[in-house]
Amino acid sequence: MQVILAQPRGFCAGVVRAIDIVERALTLYGPPVYVRHEIVHNRHVVERLERMGARFVEELAEVPAGAHTIFSAHGVSKAVEADAAERGLAVLDATCPLVAKVHIEGKRYVRQGRQLILIGHAGHPEVEGTRGQIDGPVYLVQNVGDVATLAIADDTPLAFVTQTTLSVDDTRAIIAALRRRFTDLVGPDTKDICYATQNRQTAVRELSKLADVILVVGASNSSNSNRLREIGLEEGVPSYLVGSGAELDPSWVEGAEVVGITAGASAPEALVEDLVETLRRSAPVEVSLLPGIVEDVKFRLPSELLDA
Repeated sequence: MQVILAQPRGFCAGVVRAIDIVERALTLYGPPVYVRHEIVHNRHVVERLERMGARFVEELAEVPAGAHTIFSAHGVSKAVEADAAERGLAVLDATCPLVAKVHIEGKRYVRQGRQLILIGHAGHPEVEGTRGQIDGPVYLVQNVGDVATLAIADDTPLAFVTQTTLSVDDTRAIIAALRRRFTDLVGPDTKDICYATQNRQTAVRELSKLADVILVVGASNSSNSNRLREIGLEEGVPSYLVGSGAELDPSWVEGAEVVGITAGASAPEALVEDLVETLRRSAPVEVSLLPGIVEDVKFRLPSELLDA
């Protein structure tokens, strides 16, 4: 069996930074350190940090007063920030800088007198955080069909921003529909779309030209991992999402000569290696790397950790 690994795959710079913040906080302050929401959407990452002494909570009410607290990579609302300050929590913000950039752009558009449209998935923590950062109404658009149902006059001054786990490809049709309907619409340049999301989706499209089957390593609640699987299917290749090698159904790869493997932005490389080893137990495996973009992006840690 030939196994081709996508490049790039797995951790992006925002995920690396978020995990690094938790690890360094545990070293500096000692356990427990409290994290609001899963630091990233991967249970294996969360469980490893739990073993180190991290405590994951969904609401700040679960955090003892004055405790060291970390906001996840997905970002939080102003209300959560205010609650943390009121309770005297020592906060480290692990919000991905690219998510924070969306917040800044959204606020700037609103200050210009525009109403804001957010392209994203309802209920996703990043979407909830972004909506909670904006003073004023935020209209959520999940698909092209939502554009026609927006209760906004066609000549209203508008702006749009997007969830970072959506790529240029994911948003192109929605943005085109917005531009067709609204006469006064502005938005960020496509270069402001998350580089990691776009790069991983491009790599899967290239992988689909070679693979008989595509396996995506990632969590079921990971938006970008699920999208990678969907892209494989769109390209006509049977594609499956697996949390680790233990979740592999042997029937998925039965008869496959070439198996493509990628991983969502919150999936550690150790899980990719585990999946490859699982495949080795059923057949001889030859592993190769798909030529692609080599990412060298690094994000600065919070000053509190750097100073310490």
